[in-house]
Amino acid sequence: MYKQATEPDTDSQLAGILERNIHAMIARRQHEEQKKPAQDRVADTITAFTGSMRFVYIHLVIFAVWIIVNLPGVPFPKFDPTYVVLAMFASVEAIFLSTFVLISQNRMAALADKRAELDLQVSLLAEHEITRAITLLRDIAERMNLEASHNPELGELSRDVAPEKVLDKMEQFEHQVSGTSSASNRPR
Repeated sequence: MYKQATEPDTDSQLAGILERNIHAMIARRQHEEQKKPAQDRVADTITAFTGSMRFVYIHLVIFAVWIIVNLPGVPFPKFDPTYVVLAMFASVEAIFLSTFVLISQNRMAALADKRAELDLQVSLLAEHEITRAITLLRDIAERMNLEASHNPELGELSRDVAPEKVLDKMEQFEHQVSGTSSASNRPR
């Protein structure tokens, strides 16, 4: 990319900001990982292991040997000829594994909610800053008597967005759409 000699080097400034943000996020993740209760660490470790191919291979071998040993005509002592114990073992294991997965998913959902809240706060702050910048630029353009200052969109763009009003409007539109679709589905 070609840069003029008078243009400041923003790549190094941007890299510094990105580097700071990356380090802050990594430090935060490490802090949260260290702060995690032992039971969550155990659940995460079990979930990570049970979600691996090694777990699948181990089960393939165990179940295959179990089934083969208990087949009729195989010269091994039968310990589960009807496979009831195998079914019970698999059922109990499934109960515990699904519980561990749910524990991990609940914690991940809570983290996702925190990140979404952070994204919303950053977006609202950015929107506020942009609104202030638009207001300032419009005022400068008016003082300089520039035609762009008379753009009708600037009035709306220079007002802060009230998130609760946006949510209210979204709910209103949802109700209108769902009311329309349910009305069209009614028998005549």
